[in-house]
Amino acid sequence: LGLQAIKSQGGLTLAQSPESAQFDSMPSSAIAAGCIDIVGLPAELPEHILRVTAQQRAALLLPEGSDESNAHALASILNLLRERSKHDLSDYKPSTLRRRIQRRMSVHGLATQAAYEGFIRQNPQELDLLFKEMLVGVTSFFRDPEVWQELKDAVLPVLIAGGTEGVHLRAWVVGCSTGEEAYSLAMLFKELVDELPAAAGRSIQIFASDLNADAINAARKGRYPAKIADDMDAARLARFFTVQGDGYLIDKQIREMVLFSQHNVILDPPFTKLDLLCCRNVMIYFNAALQRRLMPLFGYSLRPGGALLLGGAETVGSSQSLFVPLSQKYRLYWRGENALSAGSINFPIITRLPPSRLPKESRVSQAATQSANLQTHAEHALLQEFSPAAVLVNEQGDVVYINGSVGKYLEPASGKANWNIHVMARPAIRAQIAAALRQAQQQRGSIELRSLRLDDDAQFTLNVTVKAMQEPKALAGLVMIVFRDVMEHLPAKRRRGRSGGAIDATTAEEVQRCKDEINALRQEMGASAEELQAANEELQSTNEELQSANEELTTSKEESQSMNEELQTLNSELQSKLDDLALAQSDMQNLLNSTDIATLFLDSALNVRRYTDKTTRIIHLRESDIGRPLTDMASTLVYPQLNDDAKETLRTLTFTERQITTTDGLWFMVRIKPYRTLSNVIQGVVITLIDITAAKELESRLRNA
Repeated sequence: LGLQAIKSQGGLTLAQSPESAQFDSMPSSAIAAGCIDIVGLPAELPEHILRVTAQQRAALLLPEGSDESNAHALASILNLLRERSKHDLSDYKPSTLRRRIQRRMSVHGLATQAAYEGFIRQNPQELDLLFKEMLVGVTSFFRDPEVWQELKDAVLPVLIAGGTEGVHLRAWVVGCSTGEEAYSLAMLFKELVDELPAAAGRSIQIFASDLNADAINAARKGRYPAKIADDMDAARLARFFTVQGDGYLIDKQIREMVLFSQHNVILDPPFTKLDLLCCRNVMIYFNAALQRRLMPLFGYSLRPGGALLLGGAETVGSSQSLFVPLSQKYRLYWRGENALSAGSINFPIITRLPPSRLPKESRVSQAATQSANLQTHAEHALLQEFSPAAVLVNEQGDVVYINGSVGKYLEPASGKANWNIHVMARPAIRAQIAAALRQAQQQRGSIELRSLRLDDDAQFTLNVTVKAMQEPKALAGLVMIVFRDVMEHLPAKRRRGRSGGAIDATTAEEVQRCKDEINALRQEMGASAEELQAANEELQSTNEELQSANEELTTSKEESQSMNEELQTLNSELQSKLDDLALAQSDMQNLLNSTDIATLFLDSALNVRRYTDKTTRIIHLRESDIGRPLTDMASTLVYPQLNDDAKETLRTLTFTERQITTTDGLWFMVRIKPYRTLSNVIQGVVITLIDITAAKELESRLRNA
């Protein structure tokens, strides 16, 4: 959170490389969150800081480009960013855009926007980093606690009381970033449901959207660092989170209340029929024109009596007639009764073709540019005034371009955002447009629909042209749908009905159109029946293959079960042998110790392999000496050729026996024999040391007598 705050204010963020850290969880987490500008070794980071600050000072001393050149460079950068990310950021405040671009320029040591434009043309991957830079969001759980308390006390109880039992309350959190605000709302609602008897059984569906795909993916996981405990009430933390590793995981019951979606509030259709809309600290990044356009849209998205929550520095602006203030201090509003109708709202939609389909600009003189701009503005004004409302759709019916006001003919459907002509078309003309669209695509031609009615009381009829585009090539594969209103000039009552033996021209056209639609539907039904038959045969074939695969799996399962039983048997046998081996080893150890004879086992390299307890009184051995050479061992034996005799025994496989004294006056019979395995393989030597001190003393007394 701290790094995000620094980055959002234009600061420089650095992290040491995870492989250089003793504990790499913190730098890895910061890098994964996309909050880091520079990654390097700790010793290198001061050099990076000095380099960036020096470049920033040098950039301040350099003469800046003209406003015109900066504006041109900014427009070019935004075009490149739009082509790369498919998102248009031209409606963001210029100051915000320049500040974000300046940060990236500082990282790369570039002094002008024109230089940065050249850099990103040579390094397109920089556009991905710039796009993430534009979308850095600072958020936390229950940010501004007094706002959330007001929401809990004054808004949610009213929404619950005014809702219908058994129906979800619907909320939309715009610009949710990594999900803290959306989850905060879910936790707040859960607490209220548990506290208010009247709220028992009520539920809420929260739609949380953001332009940043990485932030949405992080929000869906619901995993947050341990430092959230510093900003959250301990009771909430214990109730709604579980410890996972070095962080916290939000409970499943809270995650299931929130639906996350990547969504562009500027271009994508809005969620509708909402009870609550939270858009905090999002519009501060937008220019005034976009703010004026979004407020009526928010009013349309809310149900009558719905609530709007804005950020501390945001207001409804010129849309005060649409909202009734609940708390100016906390920026809470009710939707008023003057909310605009769908037909008068400028819905967010791409109102121009993608840049890749537009011809590239050529460099011309300033006078020619002004003339071209004048022509462009004039043509645009003429199109707005005299051209009909129209939309351009792709093969699936998704709207990719809009001309004029189409609010009378299309409107967004409630629920999840969907900008498809089959969903948006008004119910009265939806079936006709769908049929004409299919027919135009099949015939690759133009279909005319005449005298359509949006409702029975309309004072006009509607002519619709559906044309499959072939030229220009940039539009090939798309379909243009043009709407034209036609005023009726009929008397209040039709002159003569069927009883008079005549049918007016309009009715005849409607009957003919219905016949054409019926014929088209019959043809489609026939084609659909054939496709269903083919699909049924494919499904039957697939079912047989699955059945065969299931039988093979069953057989494999039985074989695996049999092998598992065999493995269990082998495991039992091995365990039994291990027990026997352990017992034999214990018996041997006890036997050796009970003989009261010092015994030393050496391997073929004359390294210590095993010894009895009594051996340690003669040769200074410890448990850690196993595996060490015999020559490394100190002893009380006056026997310097012991190692040579052991080697000779290994070489000749003969028995060696010597009487050896010790430094403390004892005598031992030292016997060296080859160590033979059960398969008669020599694998070292066995040295036994038998105490013969008493016999030597008796022999000495007999000699002296």
